[in-house]
Amino acid sequence: MSTHARPLAEWLAAASDADLAALFAARGVRADATWQDFFDSAEALLDAASVTKAVQTLTGAEASALLRAASGAVDDGPERATLTALGLLRPDGAPWPPVAAIVTGRPLPEQADELTPAESGDVAAAHAAERAFTTVSAIADLLLLARERPFSLLAGGNISAGEKRQLVEAGMPTDSVDPLIAIALAARLAVVEERRLRTTTRAEDWLRASVAERWRVLVTGFRDALPRGVRRGAGWTPVDSWPLAHPWDPAWADRSSALMEHARLLGLTADDDTEPAWSGPVRRGEAVDATALTELLPVEVDRIFLQNDLTAIAPGPLAPALDVRLRTVAARESAAQASSYRFTSESIAHGLVVGETETSILDFLETLSLTGIPQPLRYLVSQTAQRHGLVRVSTDAETGRTRIESADHHLIEALAVDQGLRPLALAKHVGSLSTRVGRDTVYWALTDARYPATLVDEDGAVITGDRHPLAEPAPAPPPDHTRLITALRAHQGPDADAAWLDRELEAAVRARAVLRVTVGMPDGSTRELLLEATGLGGGRLRGRDRAADVERTLPVSSIRAASIVAP
Repeated sequence: MSTHARPLAEWLAAASDADLAALFAARGVRADATWQDFFDSAEALLDAASVTKAVQTLTGAEASALLRAASGAVDDGPERATLTALGLLRPDGAPWPPVAAIVTGRPLPEQADELTPAESGDVAAAHAAERAFTTVSAIADLLLLARERPFSLLAGGNISAGEKRQLVEAGMPTDSVDPLIAIALAARLAVVEERRLRTTTRAEDWLRASVAERWRVLVTGFRDALPRGVRRGAGWTPVDSWPLAHPWDPAWADRSSALMEHARLLGLTADDDTEPAWSGPVRRGEAVDATALTELLPVEVDRIFLQNDLTAIAPGPLAPALDVRLRTVAARESAAQASSYRFTSESIAHGLVVGETETSILDFLETLSLTGIPQPLRYLVSQTAQRHGLVRVSTDAETGRTRIESADHHLIEALAVDQGLRPLALAKHVGSLSTRVGRDTVYWALTDARYPATLVDEDGAVITGDRHPLAEPAPAPPPDHTRLITALRAHQGPDADAAWLDRELEAAVRARAVLRVTVGMPDGSTRELLLEATGLGGGRLRGRDRAADVERTLPVSSIRAASIVAP
């Protein structure tokens, strides 16, 4: 048992509930920790593993202050309050001995110069703006793909190799996929649930926003998620200083490199390490303003050319809201300042699945096209819409089974013998098919097999399919230590000396340690004994007297002090 646990336990017991909650949160204490009293908490906080984990979170200035304190220098700077609140310094400014033992001998952290970055020139700023535009567009593509089919992630949070291959086929650059995902997660446009990347309700509005608003949301999320070592008020320290922000964190080198890459992708830093005009105000904690950025971007367009070969050409970057809707009924073939799209029966059917109709598609294309709607495209939309819904999937009210119906009996026959649908165990029933498999599962299985399926309710009304419901972007709630603190307070007795003595005796018995015991005698005098502790119970301590070589049993109430003798 640490001899330093008692003074820390007394300091913890005297702290307010708010200070305890802040300390436990900063030290990563689990809300369900099994501590019985403040002595348990003190021992846990002074444990070498806990102290090592805590010092890894320190900034360069805090690490330097802790080293100075370990060398005997008392520092009254702002870092002292932080280190004390973390339970690393005693109230007198000296580190607790277990903390000093861990940090003593470490080199003094190197201090960054934090020079104000030079402002980017015209060429560097233009390149940074182009990169920001590319990043915003790539994240939009990523979210649209994840909305259709959530990505599988590895244990470390990166996307799997199989998913990356599919993204390559979709035209995504694989070397920047993981940074793009990290930026989207920081902006709460996506969440990870059960190791799958899903889009959020927040992403739906973001996808339809202007490029300036999209960039503003990404930069705000990036800034708010920065670790405290690189934060300065509502902004951040110069990016060049980031590698030195957390000198005792072994993972910081990789993390700081990743954050610097995120800043570069967002156009917050230029290739020559200068700072574009739109980045400086954000670094200083001012509002995120994309005006200077958007002045360097190509002008968005709101019209396209529809062609007879079932393609569409946008003569510039299509306005995001129009692009998102167009991509529900057309597949984008190339992404550049002039993007191209292709209409197919599958792409039109996809639009019908998500709620479009023949009329809504044609009306949308009429307002969007500079050249009207070519006859081949009008025919494709009409034919696909007529075919869509030939297979109707519903729940039978009497049996509760899923029912598949169609006016085309040839389709029913084809479904019945389709080997790809064998897992559904389809059975013929009065000119239709039925199965015990759930309605939604059957519907999406038929859709994946490219059957013109439609969900309908008990009244025959069409239901829009929603395969992957949007997630809510709620941040993870901080741990609530209220119950733990209440439990610690409940065991906070008035006699701290007696409580500490009991713990020392219990620890000595468990370790079969030798105790130096001071015993109060009936005449008021005291006697010191060396006992090898062997048992504790019924208010009595049992042990072998080293000097007399006899077994002794002492009332705990008579013991004035006890300390373990080092072997």
